[in-house]
Amino acid sequence: MFFNNVAPRITRTRPAKDRLPISWLVLIAGILFPHLLYGASGGKTEVLPIQKASPAVVVIENAGGEPELRRLMRAKNGVTELPPGRIRFSEAPTSSYGFIASKHLGLALITQSPDLVLEQASLSPDTYEIHKLADGSGLLVGFLGKDLASQINVGERPKNVRIALHSKQSAKAPLIVAMPFEKLIVDSMPSRVESNKTDGPVRMEMDLQGTANRKAPNQ
Repeated sequence: MFFNNVAPRITRTRPAKDRLPISWLVLIAGILFPHLLYGASGGKTEVLPIQKASPAVVVIENAGGEPELRRLMRAKNGVTELPPGRIRFSEAPTSSYGFIASKHLGLALITQSPDLVLEQASLSPDTYEIHKLADGSGLLVGFLGKDLASQINVGERPKNVRIALHSKQSAKAPLIVAMPFEKLIVDSMPSRVESNKTDGPVRMEMDLQGTANRKAPNQ
């Protein structure tokens, strides 16, 4: 009652010239306190999370031997050697690399579910190198032919590209490449490059997708 009785008298006794139009008050409030003006109309403001893009395919077309090409690829991706022992990809430190036997890798990619178990070092010619990037995503490293370099080294592929990724460098597969797990579709297990060499390198047939449309099997 007190405020109801006083307010009319204050309004009546103030000269009209001293009263600011409501539009001016709103304008001044918007300049001095913009968060109040915009917050009132839309409620609480939310910041949407940034969508992490799938990493790009990395191809190094330099000429050189396998040790040098692997060194260049690791430097390009900013990864260092894992600590000794075996560790799951999900538990491995970011910006690191390790190795996995081809049969375990093939099974993981086909089922699209198991976590990869990595070793610090390559224990045989049929192991593949795995890079865990700073953002936690994974790249599969291997070797392929020169004729495929132009087909995979593009930002957006209009369709899938069928490739054979070798575990070791050879005359048929001289280029080193790193490909995101999210873009790989595998439907068969690795096979020996030379069938008469049971302890030799392997190759794995796979489709490299134009865009990532599934979750990686190791995440």
